Amino acid sequence: MQPIYLIDASIYIFRAYFSIPEDLTDVDGNPANAVYGFAGFLGALLEKTQAAHIAIAFDESLTTSFRNDIYPPYKANRALPPPELEAQLAACQELARAMGLETFASARYEADDLIGTLAYTMREHDFRAVIVSGDKDLTQLIGVEDIWWDFTRDRQLGAAGIEQHFGVTPQQIVDLIALTGDSVDNIPGVPGVGPKTAVALLSHFGSLADIYDRLEEIPQMNLRGAPRVHALVKDNRESAFLSQRLARIVTDAPIDCSPQSLARQNVDRAGLAELCDRLNFGKGLRKRLGL
Repeated sequence: MQPIYLIDASIYIFRAYFSIPEDLTDVDGNPANAVYGFAGFLGALLEKTQAAHIAIAFDESLTTSFRNDIYPPYKANRALPPPELEAQLAACQELARAMGLETFASARYEADDLIGTLAYTMREHDFRAVIVSGDKDLTQLIGVEDIWWDFTRDRQLGAAGIEQHFGVTPQQIVDLIALTGDSVDNIPGVPGVGPKTAVALLSHFGSLADIYDRLEEIPQMNLRGAPRVHALVKDNRESAFLSQRLARIVTDAPIDCSPQSLARQNVDRAGLAELCDRLNFGKGLRKRLGL
């Protein structure tokens, strides 16, 4: 099976913004550190993989996702990108397109949903997904042939590796989050249930639905504080299933894609050169980007 590289852009843009000094500026004196770091990441990725099919998903739905309709406090604790970063996000998309890479963004669907849809759609064309991200939520998408690649740590996990690392199968990741919640995304989960307890429950029952179908087994489990866990799970059924809905990645978002549209295109040398001039990129980075 051919690989399709699916890039979770935001994590690498934000990491660059917070780790690279702001004294890297464009010709107008505005910060260019995030796009500089993102450009270095893309150049390194393409050098390492020689990817023939690739797509980059951007987040534009911090407050407008369909999940906010389901649960208004979703991601309410996340601050909006500062103006110095906001101005660079468009340049990151412009850079990717100039490099011949297909980009996706939506006001209703998060980057995770776009990646999920791309992965499932391309499987029908005999592609395996290589999901480039450090976000464990995306491990729920990993099938037998797929890879989750935390590029920064150079850690690649297949389905078996995910189970070994997280204690649950990729198919159980959604239910793991449904039980533990996620403070970053403001997903409530079951208050008082931590990762170890959630893994023990899923190892015993298999799924969130089975846990609630067989609730009365919990007190008899060889589990620390089993009676207390039973009460917590029983009393927070609504929160658990709400959290499951919030954590589940969409795989049928309304986007168009095909092997042809996701094939890596030739670099737009004129457009890329103009962008590099505007961003004050040096010779080394320009060469890495294909100039």
